[in-house]
Amino acid sequence: MSEGEKIARAVGIITVAMILSRLLGYVRDVLLYAQFGQNRITDIYNAAFSIPDFIYMILIGGALSSAFIPVFGGYLARGEEDEGWRVASSLLNLVVMLMVTAISLGMIFTPQLVRLLVPGFSPGEVDMTVYLTRIMFIQTFFMGLSGVTVGVLNSYKHFTSPALGSVLYNLSVVVIGGLLGPRLGIVAFAVGVVVGAVMNFAVQLPPLLRLGLRFKPLLDLRHPGMRQIGALVFPVLIGLSVSQFNLFVSQNLASNLPGGQLAALRTAQRIMQLPIGIFAVAIGTAIFPTLTEQAARQNWQDFRRTISLGIRSTNFLTIPCVAGLLAIGLPAIRLFFQMGKFTPESTLATAAALFYYSFGIVGYSGAMVLTRVYYALRDTRTPVLVGIGTVFLNILLNIWLVKPMGHSGLALAYSLVGIVNMLVLLALLRIKLGHLDGRRIILSGLGSCAASLIMGGVAYEVVSRLQDLLGIATKTAQLVAVGSAVASGVLVYFLLAILLHLDEFQLVLNLAKRRLGLHRRSGAIQGGR
Repeated sequence: MSEGEKIARAVGIITVAMILSRLLGYVRDVLLYAQFGQNRITDIYNAAFSIPDFIYMILIGGALSSAFIPVFGGYLARGEEDEGWRVASSLLNLVVMLMVTAISLGMIFTPQLVRLLVPGFSPGEVDMTVYLTRIMFIQTFFMGLSGVTVGVLNSYKHFTSPALGSVLYNLSVVVIGGLLGPRLGIVAFAVGVVVGAVMNFAVQLPPLLRLGLRFKPLLDLRHPGMRQIGALVFPVLIGLSVSQFNLFVSQNLASNLPGGQLAALRTAQRIMQLPIGIFAVAIGTAIFPTLTEQAARQNWQDFRRTISLGIRSTNFLTIPCVAGLLAIGLPAIRLFFQMGKFTPESTLATAAALFYYSFGIVGYSGAMVLTRVYYALRDTRTPVLVGIGTVFLNILLNIWLVKPMGHSGLALAYSLVGIVNMLVLLALLRIKLGHLDGRRIILSGLGSCAASLIMGGVAYEVVSRLQDLLGIATKTAQLVAVGSAVASGVLVYFLLAILLHLDEFQLVLNLAKRRLGLHRRSGAIQGGR
């Protein structure tokens, strides 16, 4: 099996798990908004989630894990597994100390942090936000542990259990929120987040034991591997701080808008994150260990090929998602969310935000893959410097657009910043590596854009005509209209991909055929027995 096929197989595993996780995430949001509506209650929940999530993302979710995998993977590539585990043990112990300290300080200063984050909330709303935030701080500890264990498993190119962890996380929120929501109110969903974090960590333990877990109670900060992580982690830390700061600017401004606008932004952003989480995260996660290994061996020809494959595959899968959301975003939100206390006004507010968020999908997806390339090169400074540069652009765009456009302006600003970030990263990477197979990337991207434009037009016509014919009064009519539009759009896109001979489609098709052939041969063998 070639390296490209191995990557495609890993992408397939991660993609399936991501789809399941996102579906459960959708169920979670439907339960949340159907029970409580899109108003200040759900604004409070979303704001409360931000602070624990910020601590996790800064300390573990991106910073330490992004710095850890290149170092740990380098030891594995050089056959120095024992030294790699010594680094992993030291890092895990350091993480525990950092998380305990950060969570303790967060618990103490929660009121001050909440008032800084959402100054537009009333005193009673602030008190409720503080209460939920302190509950969800507990999940940060277990997510921190998962950050290290996932890094170890991904370095061994084991992706199944980490992907399953995200499924169990959302499943826990759905089950606990659905069962206890009517009794505990919005608190049930906060409890579900904590239980989900515990399940996400627990599922990592069996494969770690099978790999021969070599954890040791040590903290060797002078180890060369720990020093390398330290040198890599601080620029990443600054970069993630920049990203979170941009988010906080948007939340700060949104807290002064009418009730429900913050929740509308959050819902629309989660929808926009679906293709990013399903495709870009899967591709970036799958190619990262390979990029790290190729960089460690200085195999630059294959390194460039892997980059090209990652970028082209991401564009092939995300560009049609942009066209699809622009074409049928409003009918889809009406179908999947408008129920219970989620009103038609909530649908319109969410659809308006989603329209402008959609433009940023390709930018943030491409930046996610490109950032992994820089990390594999152990260059964490460039993404940071680019991110810092976009901070000022983000602030200016948010302030400039929020007055005339309201929450839609905040969504548009977010998308524009993502696009600029990706383009600058790509330009600097080309300077760094000389060439990136740019001709194939451009031709593939143009082909995907052309096919997506036609696909979007077909989907829009289908949903519009069926809505005129069937109306929108029932869920059945809405499902027929949206389902037909999606099916028509997907069919048209893949037919055009075949006609345009897009390599990425052929790669997926060949992999599917090969798997089908393996299943058939396996079945024949079992039948013979």
